[in-house]
Amino acid sequence: MKRWLICLLTVALSAVIFAPAAPAASRIQVVVDGQAVTFPDEPPYVDRKSNRTMVPARFVVETLGAKMTWNGRLNQMTFTYRDQTVRLTVGHNVAQVNGKPVAFNPPATTKNNRTMIPLRLIGEIFQAEVEWDAKSKLAVVTTSAKMPKGTWIWDASLIEKERDRILSFASKQDVTAIYLHVNRDIAPAVYEDFVRRATERQIRVEALAGRPEWALTTNRDPIKSFIAWTLQYNASVGEEARFGGLHFDIEPYLLADWRTDSKRILEQWIHNLRWIEQEAEGSGLKMTMDVPYWLHEVKVPDTDYSMSAWLLEKFDCLVIMDYRNHALGKNGIVDNAQVILREASALNKQVIVAVETAKSLEGDRVSFYAKSVEYMEQELQTAHGELFRYASYAGMAIHDYRSWAAMVEKAK
Repeated sequence: MKRWLICLLTVALSAVIFAPAAPAASRIQVVVDGQAVTFPDEPPYVDRKSNRTMVPARFVVETLGAKMTWNGRLNQMTFTYRDQTVRLTVGHNVAQVNGKPVAFNPPATTKNNRTMIPLRLIGEIFQAEVEWDAKSKLAVVTTSAKMPKGTWIWDASLIEKERDRILSFASKQDVTAIYLHVNRDIAPAVYEDFVRRATERQIRVEALAGRPEWALTTNRDPIKSFIAWTLQYNASVGEEARFGGLHFDIEPYLLADWRTDSKRILEQWIHNLRWIEQEAEGSGLKMTMDVPYWLHEVKVPDTDYSMSAWLLEKFDCLVIMDYRNHALGKNGIVDNAQVILREASALNKQVIVAVETAKSLEGDRVSFYAKSVEYMEQELQTAHGELFRYASYAGMAIHDYRSWAAMVEKAK
């Protein structure tokens, strides 16, 4: 992070050096994620008493993407940003952040009919890093990279019963992908309506299906039906209502014979995966497979090549079921994900790291079920910050929508 900030400072200082001499000597420069910010109405200034940089409140809206409402009667502004709701009152030095008081200095004030707030407060509340260079009058703001999130919907009837609730939840939780189970008892028009509305919210929907038996060559008929239905559906609707990918959750290690005859099952699974690749050839759809985080330990029969690397060669993306409820340390989310992330980086493929929120019989460490939503989000952010350095890392996924939504509802 420090090296990144130094690079930003170098770029920004270069801009200052080559700007006209007089304005550069007095004007405060603000750089957010490498981009210089312009202030057309009221420029930033340094409060003499506190030595804090003050910026227009509008800066939070226009630069960070927050939403703001203004209550003129109370001289009060309310910001909403991701899962944060922040209420500030002009002349007061205590903000309400999700209902909890947070003191800051100096208080919000008005200058030339513009509300000004401390830049440092923005960093603290909105989880951004703020560096101030007093000599060059340069403030560098680095926001945390937004974490893409996916989630599974296994009960497709929910998109008809709870369409608006699902989409509202997904938007509030920064969900960018929904893996939606295909149930052919649900009318195509229901899928069309849901996918279109999700697309309007910039949420990609992937057609989801799979069972452990799909690893066996004797069970190709349901796979063929799933692929054919999805392709036929996509051909019958407009682009905005089409599925963005085929998402398979097969998990052959759940079969009864896995422990005693894993080689035979692996060989059949490989044959079926090659066959799936051929069936979907030319569809243009992203191909994703759900796999356990330990799949790199399983070798392609009679070779030293990992099954995870073999799958990455065939498909676009792996979702690794990294079911742990702590980010760091041995056997944590980050530790378990790294091998497959390295394999994917070498092959120029994507990996999504998934966690569990449903109750598990495998022990307390497997799921976030007994943890708070705040704790889970903190651990996900920690893992995201560590994994972001891998070129293959494509975000997090939470299994599944129903149990995740129940966690959020319970926390209210």
